Amino acid sequence: MEYWDIYDADRCPKNKTAVRGEDLNAGDYHTVVHICIFNSKGQMLIQKRQPFKKGWSGLWDITCGGSVLAGETSQEGAERELREELGIELSLKGKRPHITVNFDTGFDDVYIVHNDIDLDSLKLQYEEVQEAKWATLEEILEMICEGTFIPYFKSFITLMFEARRQSDGCIVK
Repeated sequence: MEYWDIYDADRCPKNKTAVRGEDLNAGDYHTVVHICIFNSKGQMLIQKRQPFKKGWSGLWDITCGGSVLAGETSQEGAERELREELGIELSLKGKRPHITVNFDTGFDDVYIVHNDIDLDSLKLQYEEVQEAKWATLEEILEMICEGTFIPYFKSFITLMFEARRQSDGCIVK
């Protein structure tokens, strides 16, 4: 079982946990993280979810993401997700999310990373990731229209591409 720390609307810990998959009580929130890696060509590293993965099966997604586990900070959760899903080691120590998006049951912290990662060096997590590739903003927006990419708001994807220009980002070790 996977446990999440629970927070109030002000993101203060409530000193309780919830089990992944169970409905949260009203006023309870958890933290989700996403990492967007961009290369020097301005492309984002994207991943295709496995066809047997629950939720958005077989669709393309931004670099990586997932829920922060109980006892982890947002940074630690993001580092773990990136390591598990793509085999990339990264330190976010002392880094704040570039963007935080509130959603119905939580907070989504988005970290922006700059690095020309060699696709052949990736270690794809079989349970999660089918393949990975680099894509431009235009390619991702077209994939959303085609229904082959998770249906994020196009403005959200555009914001990630714009935010990378404003960000010093983090560098992969």
